[in-house]
Amino acid sequence: MVHAPDGHETRRMPSPGAGRAMSVRDLLLASLLITVWSSNFVVAPIGLRLVPPFTLAALRFLFAGVPAVLFVRRPKVSWARLAAFGALFGVGQFGLLFLGIREGLTPTLASLIIQMQVFFTAGFAALFFGERVRLHNLIALAVAATGLVLIGFKGGASAPMTGVLLALLAAQSWALCNMIGRRVDRAEMPAFIIWSSLLAVPPLLVATFWIEGPASLVSTILHPSAEIIAIVAWQSCANTIWGYTVWNRLLARYSAAQVAPLTLPVPIIAGLLSSLILGEPIFAWKIEACVLVLAGLAVNLLAGRLGARAPQMG
Repeated sequence: MVHAPDGHETRRMPSPGAGRAMSVRDLLLASLLITVWSSNFVVAPIGLRLVPPFTLAALRFLFAGVPAVLFVRRPKVSWARLAAFGALFGVGQFGLLFLGIREGLTPTLASLIIQMQVFFTAGFAALFFGERVRLHNLIALAVAATGLVLIGFKGGASAPMTGVLLALLAAQSWALCNMIGRRVDRAEMPAFIIWSSLLAVPPLLVATFWIEGPASLVSTILHPSAEIIAIVAWQSCANTIWGYTVWNRLLARYSAAQVAPLTLPVPIIAGLLSSLILGEPIFAWKIEACVLVLAGLAVNLLAGRLGARAPQMG
């Protein structure tokens, strides 16, 4: 299984290109993809200055699903699976993440904390599917959790406890999405994302009307500013539709071991973009926390790969 940094687990199927070196063209394409995904953590705070969190999420998924569903056949999965994935993807992952950012969590820390979904995914896989949690998983979790503790102690206004908890809940929602999407065939994943994006809209509308009221959403749809149009288009078209299309094409050509590590720089790129565009200060403790969390993720990924390649005894 491969975890994409913007919302699902993709099942890797054997492909003729597995194991070959990644071409320069595809390396450049992958670099552009990870930069686009990283940019979401900078674009989102700008959008949240204009509209509330659930309104922004509703607009993102509305235009990721419409009009694309008119041209893409529904994947061969149940409506219940699509609806459950959409609710967790829209309300759970992005609604709560946007709310956490609105509470004051900086883009760098938001992009870092959301990566904890890797460990939540391992825990849910053990709980629901009986998969083993190995020693390297626990060591990796301990290293990454040390980074979170550092954020808690040093974060101050840039990491309010409410924002951190919301980001962790968003990471849990992402992990639950991984559980639901784990049996979706890779070839159908683009269609799955488009259709589940459409089904994310109803629960997002409920959350929007209940928590924020309908005025902002209605006003934005009827009288959109050029800025909000650009932000929603970037999030829906670039991050969601284009992003996952490219991601799955890379998975079709190369092994998961080659593609998965490409997501590790997301918090670093998001932090640099946030510093350049939003003026987010880069403190030493942020760098230390980033190193700890990414080290935990790297241990989890690389030790798992080495373990899978190790010869079995007996």
